[in-house]
Amino acid sequence: MTLPGIIAVEEHVATDAFLNAAHRLEVAPADRRELELMRTVERQERFRTALTDIDARIAEMDAAGQAMAVLSINPPGVQPYSAADAVPLARAVNDDLAAILQRHPYRFGALGTITPQAVDAATQEIERIMGPLGLNGVMINSHTHGRYLDEPEFEPILAAAQAYGAPIYLHPRFPSTLTPYDAYGLQGAIWGYQAEAGLHAMRLIMSGAFDKYPDLTIVLGHLGEGIPYWLRRIDNRHAFAAQVSGSAGRMPALELTPSEYFRRNFVLTTSGIDDPAVLDLALDAVGDDNIMFAVDTPYEDTAAAVRFLRDAPLTDTQRTNIAYRTAGRVFGLECSDPSDVSSD
Repeated sequence: MTLPGIIAVEEHVATDAFLNAAHRLEVAPADRRELELMRTVERQERFRTALTDIDARIAEMDAAGQAMAVLSINPPGVQPYSAADAVPLARAVNDDLAAILQRHPYRFGALGTITPQAVDAATQEIERIMGPLGLNGVMINSHTHGRYLDEPEFEPILAAAQAYGAPIYLHPRFPSTLTPYDAYGLQGAIWGYQAEAGLHAMRLIMSGAFDKYPDLTIVLGHLGEGIPYWLRRIDNRHAFAAQVSGSAGRMPALELTPSEYFRRNFVLTTSGIDDPAVLDLALDAVGDDNIMFAVDTPYEDTAAAVRFLRDAPLTDTQRTNIAYRTAGRVFGLECSDPSDVSSD
């Protein structure tokens, strides 16, 4: 079928100003190894160009038949830095993203960056992101200095996200505890990323956060970071643990089953997953109206990802929802025919 437009929603960028500033900052000791890797990547000419050259990004999108991209600063963003350094850097990043949207209003949306290490500043920035800057949500790169969003001090961030209608894209990063992952390069995308993001999502579910904030939307990449595969067992074992008073540890009483929160409060993206069997599992778990297309640019191939979307064994309704309708609803985007927007 011919799609009127394709929106990709996990598409990373950077500016030279951000990279030059961030690479000069001191990093929290526990985050140094991750930042060494990311800075090595960002210094490579092909990745630095792919991250910073917006005109080249548009040309790549046009060649693949992708109408729009939802941009986000290259992970792990500002979270590894001190609050004093991170707060002004986050504001500058979000100003830069807003400027890109102003120059190319029909080609890009954007997810702002915030500073969980400075909660008051983060909540103020969510208001600015969703208000005067006109961005479409926020991206949080999992833990911040080893702390997770279900912990009480971060509750104002969840409250602000719900109040201002800001979807939170919960993006992976190195696990907060690296030792078990150190062997065989398991810290990153081979295994550690999805284990980390999946853990963070499950902490939010099991903490009761979605009883307090039922309208909060969390976006997970990689077709759910493995959680759809485990939903039936998660519900089963959660019910068993409740019967024995959570003997494995503190376990708040929940209004719904874990899978009900997952289906109500989470939206998945296809980033980095071009496997029809995994997509079919995700469709069965959450439905096509809760799945969005994503590439994970510049770390995956745009043309290959678009081909997968076009060729996957989907109904017309499923393909259309994944291609752009779900993203339109979640992020407040409108997507026109690529022929109408390619020269904006």
